[in-house]
Amino acid sequence: MKPILNYTALTLLLSLATLSACKQQFLDLGLQGVYNESDLLSKKGIDGFLIDAYATLDGNLSANFLGLSGTYNWIWGSITGGDAYKGGTNFTDQSEINQVMQYATPTTNSQLLARWNGIFDGIGRTNIVLKELAKATDPALTDALKKQIEGEARFLRAFHHFEGKKIFGNIPFVDEKATDYKIPNTDASGNYVNIWPQLETDFKFAYDNLDEMKTGKGRVNKWTAGAYLAKAYLYQSKFTEAKALFDVIIGQGKTSQGVKLDLTTGFGENFRIATQNSKESMLEVQSAIGDGASDNTNGFREAILCYPNGIAGGTNSWFYRPSQNLVNAFRTDENGLPLLDTYNDVDVTSNEMVPDASSFTPYAGNLDPRLDHTVGRRGIPYLDWGMMTGVAFTAPPGESITNGGPFTGKKHVFASVEYSSGQVVRASFGIASALNYDLMRFADVLLMAAECEVEVGSLDKAREYVNRVRARAAASPIKTLDGTANAARYVVSPYATAWASKEVARKAVRFERRIELGMEGHRFFDLVRWGIADQVINTEYLPKESVRRSLALGSGVKFTKNKSEYQPIPDYAITQSFVAGKPTLKQNPGY
Repeated sequence: MKPILNYTALTLLLSLATLSACKQQFLDLGLQGVYNESDLLSKKGIDGFLIDAYATLDGNLSANFLGLSGTYNWIWGSITGGDAYKGGTNFTDQSEINQVMQYATPTTNSQLLARWNGIFDGIGRTNIVLKELAKATDPALTDALKKQIEGEARFLRAFHHFEGKKIFGNIPFVDEKATDYKIPNTDASGNYVNIWPQLETDFKFAYDNLDEMKTGKGRVNKWTAGAYLAKAYLYQSKFTEAKALFDVIIGQGKTSQGVKLDLTTGFGENFRIATQNSKESMLEVQSAIGDGASDNTNGFREAILCYPNGIAGGTNSWFYRPSQNLVNAFRTDENGLPLLDTYNDVDVTSNEMVPDASSFTPYAGNLDPRLDHTVGRRGIPYLDWGMMTGVAFTAPPGESITNGGPFTGKKHVFASVEYSSGQVVRASFGIASALNYDLMRFADVLLMAAECEVEVGSLDKAREYVNRVRARAAASPIKTLDGTANAARYVVSPYATAWASKEVARKAVRFERRIELGMEGHRFFDLVRWGIADQVINTEYLPKESVRRSLALGSGVKFTKNKSEYQPIPDYAITQSFVAGKPTLKQNPGY
């Protein structure tokens, strides 16, 4: 039979041979020797192409050895949004992340190019699914099954374009008809193109055609597709359209395993291996350890730099340290409500300059317990690793607390029992774990729906959604090591009285998003779409934070309005876009 000659598809199948970053054993292709076209265009082959497209959610380790080309967005969404600093063993380590943190990313930044490549690699692999599906004649690929495959592929294509819109702003839309990537991001008049209509079309096709139930965990169903369509509306301030869709999803939506969408009982369940793919999970990047992949590359690798010292039997890099500003946001008043306007007036201290762990005084004020699920801080048990007593647990010689502050992240970190049970391993560089990460969970949907209610619906309905999230927070305290008491003074209550105005309601909903989704890669993109990034970063965040953590942030940090909202298009991408001596990609404003 005629061997396949399509180089792109052949290259893709070589990547399938290692299943790089593929997280679920949906399929065993048994790749050996040369594949002919009928093999690749069979039901099994097409599903293999689709699985490889899913694998791009976790990036491509070959694009950057640290694996920072995927969708976790700890650099692009959390550090830029003021939730965290770069950290690390010293300020110069991974200095290109400092450039992003300081809103001064050059067009030659290698992390920038890795993220761009990760996005367009994802788009390219989904387009291959659609191209090959159109040629497939295997009778096992019924029309109904083809519709499901097309729906999942078009969702993934829209998702990656959405990521590109969030990070780079002015990107082209590349579909399966493209013969190369030299697609202009401007029209004939030189104006940037608007690709939202194409994203909406893909998401809507997926929503209209995908089944509720899917065969494997991690696969996208109709309700996840609908939620992303509503999110796309929200990003364009199409509140009426988004609200109508969120209403249906909240009322009828199910996970891909057929479970009614709802919040988990405890907030921390969203970040543990034993309870992942829960009733709250809507799009979760799957991870696996011990599945035969070389060096456990199917494990969660995007947090490879972000683990605190003193866990998992070795010295860790301790990047991605929570900011003081984020920690302060979890303070509550005497009624258990957030301090919307004054949260940053007082620091939740860790007394980091007191070397003796027995001498420091823990913060005694009211706190939301989500703080201690999100942030590791002195005097509070760090998962089941024991008490965090100082600079994480141990510090490399010469490391300064002021390089990144005394706090460490928690949501991406595995527990001791998960490590000892073999669900976490030391890889050739850093750590790989079987911990998934959520790109969207039901709490996110409730809070996006609350935004829509504030703008075009009912303030009381918005308050109901927020209170639903807050009730779960109140039921999620961190306990002392012996389990007999709460580890801190946790005081969280619902908003018992109606919000006085739309402005108050809007502020409350936006604040709730920050503390519910802290360190999950959303913050910066929220600030940009709300149109307040320059105000929050330049007047609320940097003036105090640059004094508190001058060695963590560096000097001269400033957000520039009408520039810093988006990263520059990588110089390499522009030089590769040339046609007839001119680039087809136009650089973003200000760069």
